[in-house]
Amino acid sequence: MHFYELEGINMSYRQAVSVIAISMLLSVSAAHAEDITKEELKGQDEQVQDIKSDVLSISAELKKLEEKLLYPSDTEVSVFVSLSAGETFRLDSLDILMDGTPVARHVYSFKELEAMRKGGVQRIYTGNIKTGDHDLSVSMMGKNGAGDLRKSEHFKISKDVAPRIVELSLSGQGISETSR
Repeated sequence: MHFYELEGINMSYRQAVSVIAISMLLSVSAAHAEDITKEELKGQDEQVQDIKSDVLSISAELKKLEEKLLYPSDTEVSVFVSLSAGETFRLDSLDILMDGTPVARHVYSFKELEAMRKGGVQRIYTGNIKTGDHDLSVSMMGKNGAGDLRKSEHFKISKDVAPRIVELSLSGQGISETSR
């Protein structure tokens, strides 16, 4: 009978062949188990992505429903802000008061200002007001070539049963308002 040494263990030829065969089977089984695990993980990842997509769409629908409940169309007013075409002044901040009550204040970042210079529009405020006339006060601060820039304007907006959209266009000369 011949003896073989495998990692310091003395064994017969049959034992050595058996150990080698078993280790080969185990390695094949382990590789097969890894393939199944990878396939299962891929399937689970796809399921997670599907669930994530569903959650995002449900979230968007809930946001729309929330806006309808919080801001019914008969009391809703939204204020949008944009820069007049070709404006080069730097807008630092904007304050909005509705009937003497502060409703919005925003300090602009460089990215926001660049987006507005490229034609972007910001919805700065959405809220509820009663039908009738209301005072809207807008103050902006910034910088132009001559130094500090401060402009304030007061507008009368009339609210009827339909939603009201107020557009504010900012320029170095002042603030203009358009209502829809």
